[in-house]
Amino acid sequence: MTAVTAHRIGIATPTRRADLVGRWLAALASLATAVAFVNGVLLTINASDDRLFIEGWRVSSFGIFAALFVLLAVRPRQMAGVWEVVLVGKAALVVFGALIGDVPEARLSAIIDFGLVAVVASAYVLCRGWLAWRPATTNPTR
Repeated sequence: MTAVTAHRIGIATPTRRADLVGRWLAALASLATAVAFVNGVLLTINASDDRLFIEGWRVSSFGIFAALFVLLAVRPRQMAGVWEVVLVGKAALVVFGALIGDVPEARLSAIIDFGLVAVVASAYVLCRGWLAWRPATTNPTR
């Protein structure tokens, strides 16, 4: 298979520039989510007893997503399934936020998550995140 054929069917690795831009986008997603984490901690500290658990759950989710974005920025073609899980998870929140309508926090959260989906999807394409599924990258000892 020639390099041109490999590139046409999506096997070729990304250009250095595309890879760096994609990694920076994943890092930006992590930074934005880390800011949400800090804000969530402040909301949890001041939460009423009836909101304490849900705020704590939301904060832990922000921490998990921030960590996942860091993993994607550091090893974009070695995280088989992580790109897809993150994209589906965030897209589901956008859809849910749009469906429930004018509920406090839902509209703003859906808009923010839509931005994250756009950033992460761009990073996925630029870094060619689907290459993580190749057998050579799912088993680093090969």
